[in-house]
Amino acid sequence: MTATTTSPGLTTTRAPFIEQARAAGEFFIRQPYELYSPDNQETWRRLYARIRPRWEQYAHPKFLEGVANLALDPQQIPRLEDINRFLEPLSGFSARAVSGYVPAYQFFDCLRQRAFPTTITIRDGATLDYLPEPDIFHDVAGHVPMHTDRTFADVLVRFGAVARHAAERARAVSDAHARVRRVESNIKALARFFWFTIEFGLMRVGDGLRAYGSGLLSSYGELAHCLESPAVQRFPFQLEWVINQYFEIDHYQPLLFVVDSFDHLYAQVDELERWLHAGRLDHVSPGEPAVNERDLESFLQAQ
Repeated sequence: MTATTTSPGLTTTRAPFIEQARAAGEFFIRQPYELYSPDNQETWRRLYARIRPRWEQYAHPKFLEGVANLALDPQQIPRLEDINRFLEPLSGFSARAVSGYVPAYQFFDCLRQRAFPTTITIRDGATLDYLPEPDIFHDVAGHVPMHTDRTFADVLVRFGAVARHAAERARAVSDAHARVRRVESNIKALARFFWFTIEFGLMRVGDGLRAYGSGLLSSYGELAHCLESPAVQRFPFQLEWVINQYFEIDHYQPLLFVVDSFDHLYAQVDELERWLHAGRLDHVSPGEPAVNERDLESFLQAQ
């Protein structure tokens, strides 16, 4: 009897298509929709079905509008070409498939150009809750609905411009060691800002709070926990706290920051740039996140 094999499809960490693209040095890739397995599609259905009621209860209204505007299908993994057909006319953004990890500077610069690097693999259905790296549910169901809002999209573009200016400032430092120290500190500050806003941000809506950060919106457990648990500290957004606050990725966040509106968030990005040029991001507190070699080089070698 001949043994049968099951295709791994596009399951995160087990997708030959992705490994081949990385080996070929490909950055932007196509979404090979034909490779999604029945198990991959079932994982999407399960993820969507269980989180949808929590979106209704805890998500920012603009996120829910985005889900409707994108016509996300609860029954199957979206095709990025269909997502972009709805997304681009609304904010100029597009979701672009990538082969895996995107170094920090390239990621932020894609945002500046209204392109969102999008993971196309999907987590294993046996581990729905925790994933240490992005997958298509996190990226498309967590991030992209917010990209349909013009003001929020402009925040991302503005943030990408700040990252570009950080790389430009680094080139002006003649001493190599001083340049590395400055860039490491700037990356920490930018990563913390992004984490506590775009990934794990809360916003005032009426007399309550709602989640607009994608890390919250793509997590069934943490979406309720972040707004209901007495173990979570929720503070008004203060830039000096945010850029000096370390974070860890492998558990629910114990500390979150609250902005008043998307205009308030945009103003904080403006302030972040002023602090960058004033040198106030050059010596932020040590600690997580660690700056890996690829992220560091992406800023040092940015053109």
